[in-house]
Amino acid sequence: MRILFLHGWQSVPGGEKPTFLAWRGHEVINPKLPDDSFADAVRIAKAEFDKCRPKVVVGSSRGGALAMNIDSGQARLVLLCAAWKKWETAKKVKPGTVILHSRADDVCRSPTARSCFATAGFRRQR
Repeated sequence: MRILFLHGWQSVPGGEKPTFLAWRGHEVINPKLPDDSFADAVRIAKAEFDKCRPKVVVGSSRGGALAMNIDSGQARLVLLCAAWKKWETAKKVKPGTVILHSRADDVCRSPTARSCFATAGFRRQR
């Protein structure tokens, strides 16, 4: 499966998460995203999406906020500890979005994920 993986702030392509996905047999597109401009990072993410047409977009931390800000069409969204509230951009996620967030996360607090769920009209599942 082709996956567009959007890394977090002060992270780089080729980290543990995209490497694990590739090791599991997925084709992972993992572009370098600038830390200094959210708008430029969104533009790059959208260009990569349009070029590779993945089945899934995975956004980790700031990459989750980026994933929420691109038109991902029919591709599934998977948000890992999405730091969407920090960038105060998109306020909702599309139906079917998977949000994974640990209560023990000390960088992006769990209430951020719960707030995203509530805004999108989702019910929490365990």
